[in-house]
Amino acid sequence: MSHTVKSFRIKQHSVIPGFGITMGFTFLYLTLLVLIPVSMVFFNSSSIGLVKFWEIASSERVLASLKISFGTSFLAALVNAIFGLLIAWVLERYTFPCKKIVDGLIDLPFALPTAVAGISLTTLYAPNGWIGKLFASLGLKISYTPLGITIALIFISFPFVVRTVQPVLKSIDLEVEEAAACLGATRLQTFIKVIVPELLPALITGFALAFARALGEYGSVVFISGNMPMKTEITPLLIRTKLEQYDYAGGTAIAAIMLIISFIMLLVINIFQWWASNRHK
Repeated sequence: MSHTVKSFRIKQHSVIPGFGITMGFTFLYLTLLVLIPVSMVFFNSSSIGLVKFWEIASSERVLASLKISFGTSFLAALVNAIFGLLIAWVLERYTFPCKKIVDGLIDLPFALPTAVAGISLTTLYAPNGWIGKLFASLGLKISYTPLGITIALIFISFPFVVRTVQPVLKSIDLEVEEAAACLGATRLQTFIKVIVPELLPALITGFALAFARALGEYGSVVFISGNMPMKTEITPLLIRTKLEQYDYAGGTAIAAIMLIISFIMLLVINIFQWWASNRHK
């Protein structure tokens, strides 16, 4: 009997490819789809030399576009981290009419073409739009400002936080919260000391995904930003402008700068996520 069970386990294990084969396919897949395209960015930008590369990196227009792109993306991811957690909490902890419809609407930004989203948001928040004219009466302009860019980035990236936090919320046993309440903890204490530590790694992951998604966004931003150099020009648009001017080396140099900064920021976020995951173990 034991020999039969052992044989079954060996056969069951052999169904899955070995480590060498799966690792080989993994590296091949990542090399073809990620490493080679990214390396070409640095290869093309290297043709201009370090001096020219530094001139492009330190130019006022490039620095202004990087400030707009990274600043609005970070703010959008931060807003989504807060309200995405709230939306995920409502969807997982409460029952209400049309819950399935609301849950389905979360994924709408994934399906909607970004250009359509950009046109819709621009029309809505323009000075003569339904929402824009309300703020215009207060002297606040939304479209063609960094605020409008932030709103567009919030729209296209908020599903990441919700979908990342939802499974973790679902896996948290309600008995843990009941035990904390029986020990005298208030609702706020239970949330901060019991729930937040469990949600923090997933929340950081959702923040990183939302930030990365917003950073590379072009279609929804190009309409609502107004594309004014030094004011509302995002880095992806500046790269495209360089390419349209046949300045391929300059465009890839700006892309390389953006990749380096993005990699450093995502590395820091991943280190913080690792710390949050292991500090309670």
